[in-house]
Amino acid sequence: MDLSIVELLKTVILGVVEGLTEWLPISSTGHMILVDEFIKLDVSKAFMDMFLVVIQLGAILAVVVLNFEKLNPFSSWKTRREKQETFQLWYKVILACVPAAVIGLAFNDYMEEHFMTAPVVAATLIFYGVMFIVVENYNKHRRPSVSDLSKLSYKTAFIIGMFQVLSLVPGTSRSGSTILGGILFGTSRYVAAEFTFFLAIPVMFGASLLKLVKFGFHYTGAEIFILVVGMATAFVVSILSIKFLLQYIKNNDFKAFGYYRIVLGLIVIAYLFLVGDPTLQ
Repeated sequence: MDLSIVELLKTVILGVVEGLTEWLPISSTGHMILVDEFIKLDVSKAFMDMFLVVIQLGAILAVVVLNFEKLNPFSSWKTRREKQETFQLWYKVILACVPAAVIGLAFNDYMEEHFMTAPVVAATLIFYGVMFIVVENYNKHRRPSVSDLSKLSYKTAFIIGMFQVLSLVPGTSRSGSTILGGILFGTSRYVAAEFTFFLAIPVMFGASLLKLVKFGFHYTGAEIFILVVGMATAFVVSILSIKFLLQYIKNNDFKAFGYYRIVLGLIVIAYLFLVGDPTLQ
């Protein structure tokens, strides 16, 4: 591949898009599919398919770094009870990962073959954009029954995990589907977002490992460099976007993201009519 300044700039842009859209409920996969139409790296299709997933490792490392103390059950700073609560948090995360892991492993190839298209992305962007507005209106006069992550029950954690299955369809947004599930079943926006971030750790590590194994471990020096630059960019931008979202939802709802999704979905549909489906070219 041509490891030029232009290619590195493209990689940085893709890393920025990943870091922003992975945590905001607007669909990182959907954005990456669409951005790839205009910013094409000089790499093979197999490498690009792997890159679009593995770049998420940079984003997930941001969650680990920002929440290391909260996620570490062996911290010497924690009391015995706090350590037990941290273990319980991990048990809930693992339980919530089961539905998506089972469905994802069973239907991964089928979904990649049939759902990784611009029309699907446009439809899911609009549908879940509408759902965010509807759910927020429904939730307007309700008080959350869970305002502390430690009070999240195993049952609710599993239900949120069921909502995560929806995100296997590109354009849905993993964070969007799980946040919607959390809000519908009584969590505060903050708890829903926080649990969503932690839920991403095993899911995204697993998906990245699967892609790496599927691609093989034969990389050129340029390909390794591209991966590192992409992940490093996603890491830095993710730290900023996570902090922004957690601060934003203290005083705001998710309607703005719903409207954004609808507008973007309509833009994609207009593009499809004018140019055609870029994912089939």
